[in-house]
Amino acid sequence: ATLGFSIQNGVTKTNPTPGISEVKLTKIDKSSIRLTIAGETQAPSAEVLASQQNLVLSINPQGTSASETPDEEIEVIATGEGEEDYNVPNASTATGTDTPIIETPFSVQVVPQEVIRDQQIVRIEDALNNISGVSSAGSDAGRQAAFNVRGFGNQLGSGTPVLRDGYRLYGSFQAIPEIANLQQVEVLKGPSSILYGQIQPGGVINLASKQPLDQDFTEAELQVGNREFVRSRFDLNIPAIDDEKVSARINGVYQHEASFRNFDNDINQISLAPVFKWKIGDRTDLTFNLEYIHKESFADFGLTQFGGGVAPVSREFVTNNPDDTIDTDYVSTGYSFEHRFNDDWKIRNGFRFISYNSDYSVVALPFTGGANVTRFFADQDGEDRSYSLFTNTVGNFKTGSIKHILTAGIDLNRSESSIFTLFGGPSVLNIFNPNYDLDPKPDRSTLPLFGDTLDTANRLGIYLQDQVYLLDSLIFVAGLRYDTVSQTTTNVETDFTEGGETEQTNDAFTPRFGLLYRPIPELSLFVNYSQSFEPTTDLTSSGSALDPETGEGFEVGVKTELFDQKLLTTLTYFDITKQNVAVADPNNTLFSIPVGEQSSQGIELDITGEVLPGLKLIGSYAYIDAKVTDDTDETIVGNQLFSVPENKVSLWTTYEIQQGSLEGLGLGVGFEYADNRFGDLANSFTLGDYLIGNAAIFYQSDNYRLAVNLKNFTDANYITAATGNEGGIEPGFPFTVIGSLSFKF
Repeated sequence: ATLGFSIQNGVTKTNPTPGISEVKLTKIDKSSIRLTIAGETQAPSAEVLASQQNLVLSINPQGTSASETPDEEIEVIATGEGEEDYNVPNASTATGTDTPIIETPFSVQVVPQEVIRDQQIVRIEDALNNISGVSSAGSDAGRQAAFNVRGFGNQLGSGTPVLRDGYRLYGSFQAIPEIANLQQVEVLKGPSSILYGQIQPGGVINLASKQPLDQDFTEAELQVGNREFVRSRFDLNIPAIDDEKVSARINGVYQHEASFRNFDNDINQISLAPVFKWKIGDRTDLTFNLEYIHKESFADFGLTQFGGGVAPVSREFVTNNPDDTIDTDYVSTGYSFEHRFNDDWKIRNGFRFISYNSDYSVVALPFTGGANVTRFFADQDGEDRSYSLFTNTVGNFKTGSIKHILTAGIDLNRSESSIFTLFGGPSVLNIFNPNYDLDPKPDRSTLPLFGDTLDTANRLGIYLQDQVYLLDSLIFVAGLRYDTVSQTTTNVETDFTEGGETEQTNDAFTPRFGLLYRPIPELSLFVNYSQSFEPTTDLTSSGSALDPETGEGFEVGVKTELFDQKLLTTLTYFDITKQNVAVADPNNTLFSIPVGEQSSQGIELDITGEVLPGLKLIGSYAYIDAKVTDDTDETIVGNQLFSVPENKVSLWTTYEIQQGSLEGLGLGVGFEYADNRFGDLANSFTLGDYLIGNAAIFYQSDNYRLAVNLKNFTDANYITAATGNEGGIEPGFPFTVIGSLSFKF
């Protein structure tokens, strides 16, 4: 049974009709509700009436007397998969509790499974293109997925955090996720360190994994496309049956793809993600999970700067060597435990171990732009380990007539990140007359050691948050977090770097406040203020550690649920300032001082849901004015932050025929637009604007789905991201065709 958004967490109505004193709907768990109806003078009688599409519970107030006991109890159980929709009513990223988005005084957006399916998304950046204020910050030559939110997060290794089921991956790089293992993608905007510790002030991205469901099904899919694209996927769900206590869900993927760039190697990737859920008792659950991703790919360092723009070469051009490669291995495993003491109080505990290894071959690393690109032969191996343990308690209680949802928790994390780098002599490549064999690639054993660094960190976070329902229509959220972070960096002495060990400890209190007013069920007005902090490993010329970067910001906005609460719209104005940004010391540019400041203000609009039966859409618009407001280099004060468009728009809509001989046939169409962006903080060159179109046609029945998607059908030549220097400028994908056939049985 699908409940209306306004009653899904429970509702009580007093004296709704003559003869009935109270009707009370109580949420028992995620899949069960209890409906209690009390008569004024006697127990009412009930009858279940079946229609073609519904079960109707008919209540007669003049039933049995209060002193009599009915002959039998009436129990109504409704099961089903529920309607597939673009609008996900609840999200836990904003508050740490399963709260309706319309009741959340923060900006949070969701890309659900249905959008991922309809757009045939196979890359996380394509999913995030549906959300306002989010753009790619580059892949670091195939090593990580980096994003900026509201203008912040371009820093490699310390950009916008990408969470896995609420867990942080700390380390030098963020692994590229497998989209097939995800149920949905959530984005929380603003500098909210309260739940997630050290973050960039733009926000966080949470990847929610697929979990075991009550239905017994197996889904298999084959996707094929141009450039040798082949992707096979399976999704096996095994529910608990009868008295069995364990359910499971297993997702697996194999993918092969050739590059649209002129590389000698292709992409080959495998992924396996099993999840097991043990229902220990009616109130206790224990979930185990494992995710493994192995990827072999070309190492793509993108294009380079040329004059005031991007080098005038084809998007297929390679600035490093065509045979450069990178291999990555990602492992995530752990458990989640939940015990519900009663309907109001529960405790949750979880552990997650994450390992990520990246291994480059000897690559020709581009350093400068222009007609003659200077490159250096290098080899780098990276290893990240992250151990996270969290425990929190969530309780519902009242003080008088005021309802509270209290969340108190403690987080522990230890991360270990090592980078081993070999660095050799230069090689020059003329982009107009390239000769990749002019300087032969050296053997790895002949390259001198450039750096061998180990970063370790221990983190402790304690937080307390209260969601206060002052009135049914007035919600106040207040929270405070304390973090302490101890970091140690150990460097092996080389001909290029000094050896030694540096230690630093930073702590911070970060508050967050939010107020939401809901004058009518379809409308919410909200305002909030929050802070963030993030330590840095940069050092001053005296060898001391810099103070952490800090962020603060506020936003005001409005949310609406229209078309029978099926279309969610969020309109927000935000203002964020990032302080203590590490900038070059003017007296010694090899070191830093924390005097930089950057700001970002703007307007965001997000729309997602169903307008009419069969007509669904997801769209976004963002205007972002992100700039440098203080720096030791006065020439860049007032400049725009790089790779951040002032205006970005996206829209995707589908229509599926609802009845008749063509029932199940659907069409989809959409576009993405971003205006001109700068490629560095000096604003010395631009990346250009772009407009790309996407389309789809599909047919689906109860058991199978056939679809063809056309991506960038205008074959626009555009740039997706820049890293702030003369290289690493990433071109977008050309015209792409993906066809798919999936079966569910």
